[in-house]
Amino acid sequence: MRVEVYDPAMCCSTGVCGPRVDPGLAQFAGDLDWLARMGVDVTRFNLSQEPGAFVANPTVSQLLQRSGDSALPAVLVDGTVRSSGRFPTRQELAGWVGVDAAGEVAPTIPVPVAAGDCCGGAGSPSGCC
Repeated sequence: MRVEVYDPAMCCSTGVCGPRVDPGLAQFAGDLDWLARMGVDVTRFNLSQEPGAFVANPTVSQLLQRSGDSALPAVLVDGTVRSSGRFPTRQELAGWVGVDAAGEVAPTIPVPVAAGDCCGGAGSPSGCC
C-alpha cells in the first residue's frame, strides 16, 4: 500500500510549526506517522516546497485544474484519490489501507514553536519559510 498526501502550500513540510499550530494538522501528522509504523509507504508533498510533484502526477494535476487549491489536501491510496479538500481521520486512513485502528491511541507529536515567523523566520537555516 502506498499513501500519498498532496498538501496545500504550508510553511513547513507538515504545517506543524510556528506559534499557532492547527491541532488538526498535528493529529493528521501523527496519523500518517502511525500508518508508516504499521508498514504503509507514506509520502507527503507540500505545494510550496515541491510544486513539481503536483504537476508530475496527472491525477493531482487534473484535480487542481478542476477544483483549484480547494482540492488540497488530496490523499491518494495506490494512485486513487480517496480524499480531497480535507484531512481524513485515522479510521478512514486505516480502512483505505486495510489496517485495524481499533484501540490505537494517537501519538503525541512534538510541536516546534518558533519566535517570530513560522519555523524561525525568513532567515531560518531550515529554509522552511
